Amino acid sequence: MARISIENVSVDFPLYHGSARSLKKTVLAAASGRLGEDQRQRVVVEALRNIEIHLQTGDRLGLIGTNGAGKTTLLRTIAGIYEPVHGRVLVEGGLNALLDPQLGMNMDLTGRENIMLRGLYNGYSKQQIRLLEQDVQDFAELGEFLDLPVRFYSSGMVVRLGFGLATAIRPEVLLMDEWFMAGDASFVAKAHTRLESIVRGADILVLSSHITSAVLQWCTRVIWMDHGRIKMDGNAQDVIDCYLGTPALAPALA
Repeated sequence: MARISIENVSVDFPLYHGSARSLKKTVLAAASGRLGEDQRQRVVVEALRNIEIHLQTGDRLGLIGTNGAGKTTLLRTIAGIYEPVHGRVLVEGGLNALLDPQLGMNMDLTGRENIMLRGLYNGYSKQQIRLLEQDVQDFAELGEFLDLPVRFYSSGMVVRLGFGLATAIRPEVLLMDEWFMAGDASFVAKAHTRLESIVRGADILVLSSHITSAVLQWCTRVIWMDHGRIKMDGNAQDVIDCYLGTPALAPALA
């Protein structure tokens, strides 16, 4: 049985003033009241504060909020990419994270080699890796580019390969950021069908998106993130209505 337990989790990002980008982050963090100081007297952005969430098999959770609210940071913390400064995250069940089209890919290797490495990482046999390769090849439609280093791919090709790899592995716990809606119209339509299958097969879904129609379609519970904290947690329709300020129209399900 799959389970996610997030207990009083806080995440900080130290700020280093070595570039204009870091200075911009400092100014924005100060304006939003999210600057703090850690135990080493470093200035930090308080990315997440006192997050408490518990999910079990059958739960479908959506994360909404403005840019910088902490949605992606929370997903990456659940995935184990970021480590909390306080609290703990416990995940039971096989996890797959659709957070970044390049996540887990080596840009210097070919698309085919990246597929093989993903299969080996998941403990696949040679036969399973061949099936994985065929599945991703059929979906991504990269042709001869599959045997070229990924660094030569266009951004759209990287998305197709990354999406194909990420959705070829059927997880118990599925984390998704909104990059999965990137791409041209034909790709989005094709991706939606593939996503439907993996979403329905997952025990637990956590989806971060600005697309409220997608959240309403796939999620029963929604958390509204604001300045790294949980502002509202409840029924998907109720939370989205409050977030938008007007009732959101639920999509018709096929």
